[in-house]
Amino acid sequence: MSSLSDLNSAPEVVWCASQQLTELCALTSSEPQDHAVTKLEKLPAEETVAVVGSAPWAALVPQADHQIAGCATISVEGLNEDPAVLAWSLEGGTEMVPAEPPAWPAQDAVQFCPLPAEVPYHEILWRDWEDLSVQPCELELGSKKNPLFEFRVMSYNILAQDLMEQGHDLYLHCHPDILNWDYRLPNILQEIQHWDPDVLCLQEVQENHYREQLEPTFVKMGFACFYKRRTGRKTDGCAVCYKQSRFQLITVSPIEYFRPGLDVLNRDNVGLVLLLQPLLPEGLDLKAVSPLCVANTHVLFNPRRGDIKLAQMALLLAEIDKIAKTAEGQYYPVILCGDLNSVPDSPLYKFIRNGQLSYQGMPAWKVSGQEDLSQQLHSRKLLSPLWPSSLGVTDNCQYVTVCQPKKQGRRKYSRDFLLQFHFCDVACERPPELILLEGVTDAKPDPPPYWPKHTAPVNDPDLQMLIPRSAGIIQHGLNLTSVYSHFLPQRGRPEVTTMPMGLGATVDYIFYSAEPVMNGNTGGRRLYRDGVLKLLGRLSLLSEDVLLLANGLPNPFCSSDHLCLLASFGLEISSLREG
Repeated sequence: MSSLSDLNSAPEVVWCASQQLTELCALTSSEPQDHAVTKLEKLPAEETVAVVGSAPWAALVPQADHQIAGCATISVEGLNEDPAVLAWSLEGGTEMVPAEPPAWPAQDAVQFCPLPAEVPYHEILWRDWEDLSVQPCELELGSKKNPLFEFRVMSYNILAQDLMEQGHDLYLHCHPDILNWDYRLPNILQEIQHWDPDVLCLQEVQENHYREQLEPTFVKMGFACFYKRRTGRKTDGCAVCYKQSRFQLITVSPIEYFRPGLDVLNRDNVGLVLLLQPLLPEGLDLKAVSPLCVANTHVLFNPRRGDIKLAQMALLLAEIDKIAKTAEGQYYPVILCGDLNSVPDSPLYKFIRNGQLSYQGMPAWKVSGQEDLSQQLHSRKLLSPLWPSSLGVTDNCQYVTVCQPKKQGRRKYSRDFLLQFHFCDVACERPPELILLEGVTDAKPDPPPYWPKHTAPVNDPDLQMLIPRSAGIIQHGLNLTSVYSHFLPQRGRPEVTTMPMGLGATVDYIFYSAEPVMNGNTGGRRLYRDGVLKLLGRLSLLSEDVLLLANGLPNPFCSSDHLCLLASFGLEISSLREG
């Protein structure tokens, strides 16, 4: 097992495509601001952390009062602005023209060569910390404003080794040495340890690696860990870990999306929902700060099965609704992390963010926006209802037992009473789709001699599940918005969280609870402002052209095919009472 003490002992493996080397040198010499690069020698010595076989991490631990050199100045506008949509102003007023990304190397033309020492990977993959707090409050008794319980959340798809080896064709651009788990594990642990999140949501966590290596290491780092493996024969799953010094567990609920007999829920994806109580300094009442609901999931990849993606998300939202709802019918603050295999502004994304989706007649491939399959003949279309009432989930993404209390005085029936309908005419009717097998399915079952010949059907409305259904519309009431804006104004390019086959895309998200702005709806996009849960900062993402210069993902510096997402939040402490 690789431990944190071995992080600096792994062999150095630094490779890139020779086709990209010229572009890399030109970009670093002529457009240093384009990457917002702060030279390593300008950083304080304590800000750098050694990385496995490579240059030190070029990143800063989040600090509210620290402005990173070379960053764009960030300002947060008034209440009519979405917290994730920021106003940017460029330093110097000069126009920045992004460099054209080099072509992705073809399979037969891949050549690996070492990067020159003067252009280390950490300068290519520089990620800025964006401070979004206007006037951060400190936990002081004399503060005029409500102080904040500050914490950091990381979401990271770490690429399960089994999945990588099964899809080896996706990683032909990588040198084989950097795909080895013994190489990747220290890099992943180093990155998590460097950013030091208080809550860690991981996807594609291979079970044996979790049990033997990850969980023991996280426990030593002070985390309490929960894991849910995918159902069926899958070897990976999702994990949620939290610092025991910052939170205590109220409840945990694993979710399996597979439901036998339902075509719309026939896949093995899973999720986890936790309700955590923030721990305040000694002498302060825990009731002064709200519990926090944290959810983590990895939604189905298949771009053609948007119906399954929506049904999986509806189940997750129903579980969050159950866990995060208070006795008064309100919601505790929610943070939803995960790999949703859907791009920004896709119908699935809009459903989460806007709280409503009209899906009747929508092509299933369109739900996630991963691929344009409009030319495909006979594509699957979404019809109402998306899932059957037997699932027990309403079109408002709530469990029936939660949204509708049981009727008083409901009659209960004994087992013997119900068994008398075992051989009724309806039960003995042969289904038309049943395969005809002589001597097996060609005969009507005969009841035993004592069975009653005529049984009057029971017409009792109490036996019917009264599930309100709407015509092709699903919705939820959680009021979630994204931490990231999905666009890099400085570079004029979209943000990227993953890069399969050299094509960048955003599929990973951190959503959080916010307050919708009254009459704040522009072009079908709901506007939000911070409520009890405030977004204080985030780790910037990269663009596709920058990742191409580093030979894509994974590379010697980033050991997953996804980038980690990191955000800093503050929970309002309503009052400071003695415990």
